[in-house]
Amino acid sequence: MTIKKEILFNYLDELYPNAHCELNYSKDYELLIAIMLSAQTTDKAVNKATAILFNKYPTLIDLKNADINDIEKCISFLGMYKNKAKHIIGIATIIIDKFSGVVPTNESDLISLPGVGNKTKNCYLAEWCNKPLLAVDTHVQRISKRLKIVSQKDDPKAIEEKLMKFIPNDRLIKTNHQLIWFGRYFCKAISPNCKNCKICEFCKEKNII
Repeated sequence: MTIKKEILFNYLDELYPNAHCELNYSKDYELLIAIMLSAQTTDKAVNKATAILFNKYPTLIDLKNADINDIEKCISFLGMYKNKAKHIIGIATIIIDKFSGVVPTNESDLISLPGVGNKTKNCYLAEWCNKPLLAVDTHVQRISKRLKIVSQKDDPKAIEEKLMKFIPNDRLIKTNHQLIWFGRYFCKAISPNCKNCKICEFCKEKNII
Protein backbone atom coordinates (compact mmCIF):
# COMPACT_ATOMS: atom_id res chain seq x y z
CA MET A 1 0.00 0.00 0.00
CA THR A 2 1.44 3.34 -1.11
CA ILE A 3 1.20 6.19 1.34
CA LYS A 4 -1.34 8.91 0.56
CA LYS A 5 0.05 12.35 -0.18
CA GLU A 6 -1.89 14.04 2.61
CA ILE A 7 -0.61 11.61 5.22
CA LEU A 8 3.01 12.03 4.17
CA PHE A 9 2.88 15.81 3.85
CA ASN A 10 1.09 16.29 7.17
CA TYR A 11 3.63 14.10 8.95
CA LEU A 12 6.60 15.88 7.37
CA ASP A 13 5.06 19.23 8.33
CA GLU A 14 4.68 17.96 11.89
CA LEU A 15 8.28 16.76 12.11
CA TYR A 16 10.12 19.42 10.12
CA PRO A 17 8.00 22.54 9.52
CA ASN A 18 11.12 24.65 8.93
CA ALA A 19 13.32 22.26 6.94
CA HIS A 20 15.85 24.14 4.83
CA CYS A 21 19.20 23.91 3.07
CA GLU A 22 21.91 23.37 5.70
CA LEU A 23 24.83 24.50 3.56
CA ASN A 24 26.41 27.83 4.52
CA TYR A 25 26.83 30.44 1.78
CA SER A 26 26.52 34.17 1.13
CA LYS A 27 27.10 34.41 -2.63
CA ASP A 28 25.74 32.59 -5.68
CA TYR A 29 29.00 30.84 -6.52
CA GLU A 30 29.55 29.87 -2.88
CA LEU A 31 26.23 28.02 -2.92
CA LEU A 32 27.02 26.29 -6.21
CA ILE A 33 30.46 25.20 -5.04
CA ALA A 34 29.08 24.02 -1.69
CA ILE A 35 26.46 21.88 -3.44
CA MET A 36 29.08 20.44 -5.77
CA LEU A 37 31.30 19.61 -2.78
CA SER A 38 28.44 17.86 -0.98
CA ALA A 39 28.52 14.81 -3.28
CA GLN A 40 29.16 11.72 -1.11
CA THR A 41 29.94 14.02 1.84
CA THR A 42 27.90 15.44 4.73
CA ASP A 43 26.74 19.06 4.80
CA LYS A 44 28.55 19.45 8.12
CA ALA A 45 31.87 18.51 6.51
CA VAL A 46 31.19 20.77 3.54
CA ASN A 47 30.49 23.74 5.81
CA LYS A 48 33.79 23.10 7.57
CA ALA A 49 35.60 23.01 4.22
CA THR A 50 33.94 26.09 2.73
CA ALA A 51 34.64 28.10 5.88
CA ILE A 52 38.34 27.47 5.27
CA LEU A 53 38.14 27.82 1.50
CA PHE A 54 36.12 31.03 1.22
CA ASN A 55 38.05 32.71 4.02
CA LYS A 56 41.32 32.09 2.22
CA TYR A 57 39.89 32.80 -1.25
CA PRO A 58 37.13 35.40 -0.76
CA THR A 59 36.45 36.16 -4.44
CA LEU A 60 35.93 34.25 -7.68
CA ILE A 61 39.16 35.73 -9.04
CA ASP A 62 41.02 34.40 -6.01
CA LEU A 63 39.60 30.94 -6.64
CA LYS A 64 40.38 31.10 -10.35
CA ASN A 65 44.02 31.97 -9.65
CA ALA A 66 44.45 29.61 -6.69
CA ASP A 67 47.07 26.89 -6.62
CA ILE A 68 45.28 23.58 -6.98
CA ASN A 69 47.47 21.93 -4.36
CA ASP A 70 46.40 24.51 -1.82
CA ILE A 71 42.73 24.09 -2.76
CA GLU A 72 43.19 20.36 -2.18
CA LYS A 73 44.57 21.04 1.29
CA CYS A 74 41.55 23.18 2.16
CA ILE A 75 39.11 20.40 1.29
CA SER A 76 41.30 17.31 1.83
CA PHE A 77 38.90 15.73 4.35
CA LEU A 78 36.07 15.58 1.79
CA GLY A 79 35.45 12.62 -0.47
CA MET A 80 36.89 12.90 -3.99
CA TYR A 81 38.70 16.08 -2.95
CA LYS A 82 41.20 16.03 -5.83
CA ASN A 83 38.49 16.09 -8.50
CA LYS A 84 36.50 18.61 -6.50
CA ALA A 85 39.53 20.92 -6.28
CA LYS A 86 39.75 20.86 -10.09
CA HIS A 87 36.04 21.60 -10.33
CA ILE A 88 36.33 24.60 -8.00
CA ILE A 89 38.97 26.26 -10.16
CA GLY A 90 37.12 25.28 -13.32
CA ILE A 91 33.82 26.68 -12.07
CA ALA A 92 35.43 29.97 -11.03
CA THR A 93 37.27 30.28 -14.34
CA ILE A 94 34.23 29.65 -16.54
CA ILE A 95 31.91 31.86 -14.51
CA ILE A 96 34.39 34.74 -14.84
CA ASP A 97 35.39 34.18 -18.47
CA LYS A 98 32.03 33.16 -19.94
CA PHE A 99 29.33 34.47 -17.60
CA SER A 100 30.72 37.82 -16.41
CA GLY A 101 31.21 36.62 -12.85
CA VAL A 102 27.60 35.57 -12.28
CA VAL A 103 26.44 31.98 -11.91
CA PRO A 104 24.14 31.25 -14.88
CA THR A 105 20.53 30.31 -14.18
CA ASN A 106 19.95 28.70 -17.55
CA GLU A 107 19.84 24.95 -16.97
CA SER A 108 22.05 23.97 -19.92
CA ASP A 109 24.65 26.59 -18.94
CA LEU A 110 24.68 25.32 -15.36
CA ILE A 111 25.12 21.72 -16.45
CA SER A 112 28.09 22.80 -18.58
CA LEU A 113 30.08 23.79 -15.49
CA PRO A 114 32.63 21.29 -14.12
CA GLY A 115 31.21 18.92 -11.51
CA VAL A 116 27.65 20.21 -11.95
CA GLY A 117 25.21 17.41 -12.72
CA ASN A 118 21.43 17.27 -12.68
CA LYS A 119 21.12 17.02 -8.88
CA THR A 120 23.46 19.98 -8.28
CA LYS A 121 21.68 22.01 -10.95
CA ASN A 122 18.25 21.35 -9.45
CA CYS A 123 19.42 22.01 -5.91
CA TYR A 124 21.02 25.32 -6.91
CA LEU A 125 18.04 26.61 -8.90
CA ALA A 126 15.59 25.63 -6.16
CA GLU A 127 17.63 27.29 -3.40
CA TRP A 128 18.92 30.39 -5.21
CA CYS A 129 16.10 31.03 -7.70
CA ASN A 130 13.19 29.38 -5.88
CA LYS A 131 12.40 27.28 -8.95
CA PRO A 132 10.15 24.27 -8.28
CA LEU A 133 12.75 21.58 -8.87
CA LEU A 134 13.71 18.45 -6.98
CA ALA A 135 17.17 17.29 -5.88
CA VAL A 136 17.25 13.50 -5.53
CA ASP A 137 20.02 12.66 -3.07
CA THR A 138 20.59 9.37 -1.25
CA HIS A 139 18.06 10.29 1.47
CA VAL A 140 15.30 11.13 -1.01
CA GLN A 141 16.01 7.91 -2.91
CA ARG A 142 15.85 5.81 0.25
CA ILE A 143 12.66 7.36 1.63
CA SER A 144 10.75 7.29 -1.66
CA LYS A 145 11.66 3.62 -2.15
CA ARG A 146 10.86 2.60 1.41
CA LEU A 147 7.46 4.27 1.16
CA LYS A 148 6.88 2.61 -2.24
CA ILE A 149 6.31 5.94 -3.98
CA VAL A 150 8.83 4.76 -6.57
CA SER A 151 10.16 1.37 -7.65
CA GLN A 152 13.22 -0.24 -6.14
CA LYS A 153 14.86 -0.34 -9.56
CA ASP A 154 14.29 3.35 -10.33
CA ASP A 155 17.38 5.48 -10.91
CA PRO A 156 17.60 9.10 -9.68
CA LYS A 157 16.13 10.51 -12.92
CA ALA A 158 13.12 8.18 -12.76
CA ILE A 159 12.66 9.00 -9.07
CA GLU A 160 12.79 12.72 -9.85
CA GLU A 161 10.11 12.37 -12.54
CA LYS A 162 7.79 10.36 -10.29
CA LEU A 163 8.22 12.65 -7.29
CA MET A 164 7.59 15.72 -9.47
CA LYS A 165 4.17 14.20 -10.23
CA PHE A 166 3.57 13.09 -6.64
CA ILE A 167 4.46 16.39 -4.95
CA PRO A 168 2.54 19.59 -5.87
CA ASN A 169 4.68 22.39 -7.29
CA ASP A 170 3.74 24.81 -4.54
CA ARG A 171 5.35 22.63 -1.88
CA LEU A 172 8.01 20.89 -3.95
CA ILE A 173 11.04 22.73 -2.50
CA LYS A 174 9.74 22.47 1.06
CA THR A 175 8.96 18.75 0.75
CA ASN A 176 12.34 18.11 -0.85
CA HIS A 177 14.08 19.55 2.22
CA GLN A 178 11.73 17.68 4.54
CA LEU A 179 12.46 14.35 2.85
CA ILE A 180 16.18 15.03 3.14
CA TRP A 181 15.86 15.86 6.85
CA PHE A 182 13.61 12.82 7.42
CA GLY A 183 16.24 10.58 5.84
CA ARG A 184 19.14 12.32 7.54
CA TYR A 185 17.78 12.45 11.09
CA PHE A 186 14.88 9.99 11.42
CA CYS A 187 14.56 7.31 8.75
CA LYS A 188 18.29 6.64 8.51
CA ALA A 189 19.92 4.02 6.30
CA ILE A 190 21.07 2.17 9.40
CA SER A 191 18.96 1.97 12.59
CA PRO A 192 15.94 4.00 11.43
CA ASN A 193 13.58 5.17 14.16
CA CYS A 194 10.80 2.75 13.18
CA LYS A 195 9.31 2.43 16.68
CA ASN A 196 8.49 6.15 16.80
CA CYS A 197 7.46 6.55 13.16
CA LYS A 198 3.81 7.39 12.52
CA ILE A 199 3.96 6.24 8.89
CA CYS A 200 5.84 3.00 9.51
CA GLU A 201 2.88 0.92 8.28
CA PHE A 202 3.54 2.18 4.75
CA CYS A 203 7.22 1.26 4.79
CA LYS A 204 8.43 -1.82 2.93
CA GLU A 205 11.40 -2.19 5.27
CA LYS A 206 9.73 -1.52 8.61
CA ASN A 207 11.38 -3.20 11.55
CA ILE A 208 13.69 -5.34 9.42
CA ILE A 209 16.86 -3.22 9.55
